[in-house]
Amino acid sequence: MRLSAVLRSASRSFPSAAVSRPRFGLRALRSEGGSAGPGGCSVREASSGSGTGAAGPAMLFGKRRDHNGSPGHEAAFREIIQKSKEEITSLQKHHPSFKPVLAIIEAGEDDSLLEMNKDIAAKIGLNVIHICLPVECTEDEIIDEILKLNEDPKVHGLVLHLPPASHYSKVLNTVKLEKDVDGVTDLNVGRLVRGNVNECFVPPVASAVIELLGRHEASLEGKTVLIVGESGPLEVALQCLIQRKGGVVLSPGWKADIPQKQVQQADVVVLTSGNPEVMPPKGLRPGSIVINCAPAMVSEELQDGGISLEAGVGPLAAALRMQNAVMSGRRWVKHQQYKQWHLRCLKLQPLSPVPSDIEISRGQTPKAIDQLAKEIGLLADELEMYGRTKAKVRLSLLERLKEQPDGKYVLVAGITPTPLGEGKSTVTIGLVQALTAHLKSNSFACLRQPSQGPTFGVKGGAAGGGYAQVIPMEEFNLHLTGDIHAITAANNLLAAAIDARMFHEASQTDKALYNRLVPSVNGVRMFSSIQVARLQRLGINKTDPSTLTPEEINLFVRLDIDPSTISWQRGRDDERFMSNAIHISDANLTLKPWACSYDLELCCQNSCFFGGRDLNVLSF
Repeated sequence: MRLSAVLRSASRSFPSAAVSRPRFGLRALRSEGGSAGPGGCSVREASSGSGTGAAGPAMLFGKRRDHNGSPGHEAAFREIIQKSKEEITSLQKHHPSFKPVLAIIEAGEDDSLLEMNKDIAAKIGLNVIHICLPVECTEDEIIDEILKLNEDPKVHGLVLHLPPASHYSKVLNTVKLEKDVDGVTDLNVGRLVRGNVNECFVPPVASAVIELLGRHEASLEGKTVLIVGESGPLEVALQCLIQRKGGVVLSPGWKADIPQKQVQQADVVVLTSGNPEVMPPKGLRPGSIVINCAPAMVSEELQDGGISLEAGVGPLAAALRMQNAVMSGRRWVKHQQYKQWHLRCLKLQPLSPVPSDIEISRGQTPKAIDQLAKEIGLLADELEMYGRTKAKVRLSLLERLKEQPDGKYVLVAGITPTPLGEGKSTVTIGLVQALTAHLKSNSFACLRQPSQGPTFGVKGGAAGGGYAQVIPMEEFNLHLTGDIHAITAANNLLAAAIDARMFHEASQTDKALYNRLVPSVNGVRMFSSIQVARLQRLGINKTDPSTLTPEEINLFVRLDIDPSTISWQRGRDDERFMSNAIHISDANLTLKPWACSYDLELCCQNSCFFGGRDLNVLSF
């Protein structure tokens, strides 16, 4: 006989009543006196006590209440909510900018469980990001959303509210460990099994089961617990937690015929997933506790008996889920605090005689830049990678660490420049090596990017020297992230725009220039907003291109740049001897040649940044 039939038979002696369907619940089955009913069990609610008494035919229902008169799980629920609320208040008191955020990815329609999670989050002060996906969304679409939230430093917890069909291992394991407040990833479960509780999250449903059992009068020490359900993170977590409490775990999974011996041995039966076709058979021992962790299971069978069973696991699990989110926020805040780096320094093997700088550089294998970033506490989204050994740090880091105290600033300077330099870079690198590797003090070396002019000249590179240098030396000296080359291109682009404008004005009529500047598109000619602004600066308050007079067209299309007034120079980064004046003209000598010269690119960066404001009037 199935458990549902046992429970239905046991409840027939009670008056029926209209009740609501609980999604979760804990049922305590025990004998209060006389002979037990069919199946040898009586039914009590989740929070019932485990008192003893003589055998008798009576079967009682009731709720075990705490000293305040509230059901046990309700007291636990309130305590968890209050504790989480106080924790957030405390964190925000010391870190005013801290705002804990829980993200929920939902595929399908809202239900009471989802609304419960959102209500509890609002009650304790968690901000919620609710991402709704269509029920027919693909696995890749879900993973894309998870990856975005993984890299968002403002999100501290991530909950997946998905149909069972979407609970693929690939989806679950995409969740970042630090944000896995549901404890569903393999890495999280592995750490829980190993006992690294401070580095993982206990699955909320498993924690709720243990909490409810802990508030029951009976201890788990020496008790036998039968876990019925499909294997997954919840089952593994339950086994681990119950065994640490001294209980013996039996886990047959979903089978058509669960061994009768296991059922008779069980002091506690935990149903972890919904499969109404297969239930524990009859034979549950008197005093057994049945905990239902699965939605819409068992409770449907009890409706005919008129038994009102109050939900216990569901609300408690939701509260514990929020507690995990608060814990994640607390760990995140702690991670932001100043602490000693755990750097793995590269070992030096000094040779005698000392090799050349490039031989030393190539003889050492650089550490991967993403590994270095982890060791010094940078987040993945704060890094912009340029290959394996180079990266840029995003300015968002300043916002994240704005509450941290400033460090000390040491300036290494020289007074009298020499053709070969004074060794400022070498001294800087050497100081940082000593401070970090030997004195264990967090320190950075801040060097300017080398110019290729000195690099290709007598002076050489600017990466330091000997065993105190930046590696890989070639990449640092010649290209790095390409910023200087980008500035060169931007600077010379503006110079080319000036040349092109002068050439077109010298070789075309006003009408031809006007037709190119204000072309007819599908028979319609219109000024752009930039062109309207130029007309207004010229004192022409017209917006219809067909209404301009020939004199106004002449003013509009011609800048009449005098070559002798051009101060914008071209730039290069690898040749200092091109700074002398050169003469520029077009191949057909349409323009009179004019003098121009090259600047080293490091000298013309500021002009490049500030000189392009009116570039719009130069282009066609």
